[in-house]
Amino acid sequence: MDLTDRISNHFDDSIQTKLKAKDALARPIADAAHALVACLMNDGKILSCGNGGSAADAQHFAAELINRFEIERPALAAIALTTDSSVLTSIANDYDYSQVFSRQVRGLGMPGDVLLAISTSGNSINVVEAMHAAHERDMRVIALTGRDGGTMKEILGANDIHICVNVQNTARIQEVHLLTLHCLCDAIDYLLLGGE
Repeated sequence: MDLTDRISNHFDDSIQTKLKAKDALARPIADAAHALVACLMNDGKILSCGNGGSAADAQHFAAELINRFEIERPALAAIALTTDSSVLTSIANDYDYSQVFSRQVRGLGMPGDVLLAISTSGNSINVVEAMHAAHERDMRVIALTGRDGGTMKEILGANDIHICVNVQNTARIQEVHLLTLHCLCDAIDYLLLGGE
């Protein structure tokens, strides 16, 4: 196969994955946006976490909220739990890597806050532990997963929201996750400020 054809196939596959996900994900994304706005309007904050590419997504989302997305607005309270190397390495060293997010949730999370938990497999142990910690702190969880949702799907509470990209390919899941995060940013701004 010619390399340009291979690249074109990636574009086609990404487009088709997004089109298939659109109908399944529009409602849970809208529900998540409402939950995030309710949290922010009640002086709550959003904590986000994930590993690897999902860590980058958690940071990207927090940056869009703290700074701005596409329109000018005040900063919104969001913290990525993936960014403080001293905190992460001390927890991993003194306890276990599975606790790097949950310990932060227990220290920073308050009732009414929201945890955005991101994992393409839905099985990341440290993200699962963060969800348990969020539930202990009376926090709502928005789980952004792929495939069949994994363990994260199984531990969701009745008040939690699951946004699952039901495909197997990690790259396609991550691409839809990024689009989902941009949809959330836009929806938050729309719900808070109105406009087109």
